[in-house]
Amino acid sequence: MAATKKAAAKKRGTTRKYGKSASKRVGAALHRAKRGTLKSGKGGKGGTVKSRKQAIAIGLSEARKKGAKVPARRRSTARRRSRGAPR
Repeated sequence: MAATKKAAAKKRGTTRKYGKSASKRVGAALHRAKRGTLKSGKGGKGGTVKSRKQAIAIGLSEARKKGAKVPARRRSTARRRSRGAPR
């Protein structure tokens, strides 16, 4: 059954947005957040991570640093608009 799903995915031309190693990194970050050992900030010098969203973001950024298949970080649209506006 797994082979037919893979074949169907190839036919449709869909590709994975996130790689396997990226999901492992996120899972590990969530695990550390639950244990209370996941820290925020550069070098883990910030406080303990409390929110699930923050833990996922940290996991994804770690995956990016390791070169895993992860989409680029979203940039804010407000900054782009304000720079392009004439004074």
